[in-house]
Amino acid sequence: MRVGLYFPNKPLNIGIPSGDKTIAEGIVASLGRHGHLCREMTDFRSRLFWKSLQEIIKLPYAFWESVRRFRSFKPHIWVTYHSYYKSPDLFGWWLAAPRIPYVIIQPMRANKRRKQALTKLGAAINDIAIRRASLLISNNLMDIEALKRFVPSKELYYIPPGIFPDMFPRDLNAASTLRLKLSLPPNIPLLLTVCMFRKGAKWESLAFLFEALELLKSKKNFILLVIGSGSLWSSVRHYAWEKLGDRVEFLGMIPRSELFRYYSLADLFVFPGIGESLGMVYLEAQSCGCPVVALDSEGVRQVVCHGKTGILVSSPLPEAYADAVSLMLDSPKLRDEMGREGMTFVREKRNAHLNNLSLVRLLERLVHEHD
Repeated sequence: MRVGLYFPNKPLNIGIPSGDKTIAEGIVASLGRHGHLCREMTDFRSRLFWKSLQEIIKLPYAFWESVRRFRSFKPHIWVTYHSYYKSPDLFGWWLAAPRIPYVIIQPMRANKRRKQALTKLGAAINDIAIRRASLLISNNLMDIEALKRFVPSKELYYIPPGIFPDMFPRDLNAASTLRLKLSLPPNIPLLLTVCMFRKGAKWESLAFLFEALELLKSKKNFILLVIGSGSLWSSVRHYAWEKLGDRVEFLGMIPRSELFRYYSLADLFVFPGIGESLGMVYLEAQSCGCPVVALDSEGVRQVVCHGKTGILVSSPLPEAYADAVSLMLDSPKLRDEMGREGMTFVREKRNAHLNNLSLVRLLERLVHEHD
């Protein structure tokens, strides 16, 4: 089948790594593996477009381009990934529906956004898109109840998020080579965090992490490896060195295809995950046998099993997070057990090969019924 795609929040040409982009690329890859032809109907990024005159000016061309591609490609189904009040689907609900099945994957809805001046336009458009969809597929349990209340008669499925485990194998030979390349001492435990350096929740998580690890600096031997980059590069480095000194090493951006070497090298993946709705990096780490320490939240809880694949800290205090990291540093056997559990969890429960197959079959069924 021919699948028309739209990614209003982060089109495929957005170069900045994110969990959102990881999931979107996984969907496209899975559709392609099962013989389906995919094409983006537009690469217009609708995120808060109404606040930017420059983006508003782009809209007429984006509308024309989407119509041209739709008529040329003649998709059997339209799939929009991640429509919500900040980045609503501007095209699929009127261009595809009701001509062909129209599906939204990861729709989100918050009723309060319709009442706020800065978000009411995006929220209203998003509501229209959700109502017009033939099928809704959520990958986040936090969104299910709100969607059921808004469109109780709509067909709604939950398919857990996942990664391709073969992209993130545990490779101890690669880890050993990398340790030599980075000139890291052989007997010092390595902590790893992977994050974009930007304002908001990412910065808050990094600052929290540095503050928590500072409490361990005089008690435990460790080196923190930091992978990432972004607009706050200088601020993040300055704050980390202020708190941790020579206990932290910045490695810059690492291609996603090479990250398995670093996860395999690390003894522990540490990222608090403040404000994380899912957190795909946690799945990547676990797939490589690296246990996790994160803050307990409904989002992170969907990708980390507390007490089995890592520790989820219920207290919001850096001291509690530091205690959890200390426990893991003192327990090589526990880290090993959790590492093995993590690999099994990803392979069996958060495997995009398996989970996305369910998605593909749903889309195939919808097209078949429409014909």
